[in-house]
Amino acid sequence: MKKWLAIFMSVFMVFTLAACSGSTSGESSSDSGSKSDGGEDEEVTLRIAWWGSEPRHDYTLKVIEMFEKENPGIKIQAEYASWDDYWKKLAPQASAQQLPDIIQMDLSYFSQYAENGQLADLSPYVGNQIDTTNFTDNYINGGKLDDKLYGFNLGVNVVGFHYDEELLKKAGVDSLAEDWTWDDYKELAAKAKDAGIFVDTTMKSDVFFNYYLRTQGKSLFGKDGASLGYDDDQMFIDFFTMASDTVKDGAAPTPDYLAQLKGLEDDPVVKQEAIGIWQWSNQFVGLQQVANRPLKIQNMPGPNTSDGLYLKPSMFWSVAENSEHKEAAAKFIDFFVNNEEANKLILGDRGIPGSSVVKEALKPVLSPEQVQVFDSVEWAEQNSSAFDGPDPVGAGEIIEMLDSLSEQMNYGQLKVEDAAKQFRQQAESILAQNK
Repeated sequence: MKKWLAIFMSVFMVFTLAACSGSTSGESSSDSGSKSDGGEDEEVTLRIAWWGSEPRHDYTLKVIEMFEKENPGIKIQAEYASWDDYWKKLAPQASAQQLPDIIQMDLSYFSQYAENGQLADLSPYVGNQIDTTNFTDNYINGGKLDDKLYGFNLGVNVVGFHYDEELLKKAGVDSLAEDWTWDDYKELAAKAKDAGIFVDTTMKSDVFFNYYLRTQGKSLFGKDGASLGYDDDQMFIDFFTMASDTVKDGAAPTPDYLAQLKGLEDDPVVKQEAIGIWQWSNQFVGLQQVANRPLKIQNMPGPNTSDGLYLKPSMFWSVAENSEHKEAAAKFIDFFVNNEEANKLILGDRGIPGSSVVKEALKPVLSPEQVQVFDSVEWAEQNSSAFDGPDPVGAGEIIEMLDSLSEQMNYGQLKVEDAAKQFRQQAESILAQNK
């Protein structure tokens, strides 16, 4: 009996080892850039990550469901968070080479992740998994670095002032002129304070300082990516004096006030405590939905508005270099940017779409608020200048530093002149590493 049992176990082990050997061989024969893209014989699971507000989370999950129905061999696990939490989670994943397969990528971090070899070149998938027939080259090229496509542009945005016309009138101003200036803004701030409301909820430092610099022929970062794009610190002093004085004068919320806000629902504009908010065009619809009352879009103040404005790639879908399913990830990107029904859910939240077919399909279903967004971008197309390109490596750290300095200036803890010197010294030190 023992003899027969020994023979049986020997045969069993031979077949088991052969089966294991065959499985291993099958896996190693997959292409070096990407494993199976979710065919009939194998189910692929992709991880996808993005930042945003609750409305973005909701419709993105619906788009994922639509994609999975059309691609039954591909399942997608969603990972999403607020802006700050998103990048805190992404950094250690990148270090461990465990990034999600599909990553929502912002210009502030785009160069850093690409040049660190953490993003895949999407060029091999363009024209194959990703159909670009209805996209212009300029639209696609927004995601290129050194002739490699590290991100697919999800839409273009333009900055502006999104405001409540009724609160504007409460401050004693009937309307904002198309050619309004920063002096007009200062006058509005004073009137808002007198009316017992805020003029705005302050500005994102890097975005609007860069706009201000561009109106004077400069930029936040130099073209070489190794220095700041302006030499005269008086520009810093002029802009941030205006911004911090608005807070100190009580025409804009203090940092303490803003720190108490838990989300868009608490924004002073939503609560009818502020006339407007400075933000990108793709954020307007979400703001209006939460506010649940009519809001309007105003272009940026001048002078030289057309020099300051540019059409910014809102964000990208990038594919992680560590992804084992790049083709499947590229299929999802194609679905997201080309599927008409999916875009009727997205409705330009991530920027005005690039596909001419998608834009045409959206026209009949746009709400009045969405029409405002499309119109504002169309206006900017005729009143803007060339995009400066992705931020250099180290931009994320510099922007965080600028936000911190701005907060200190708004608290009255740091003189604007001292902040200008600190910013230049620290920013130039960081950028010098790109030489």
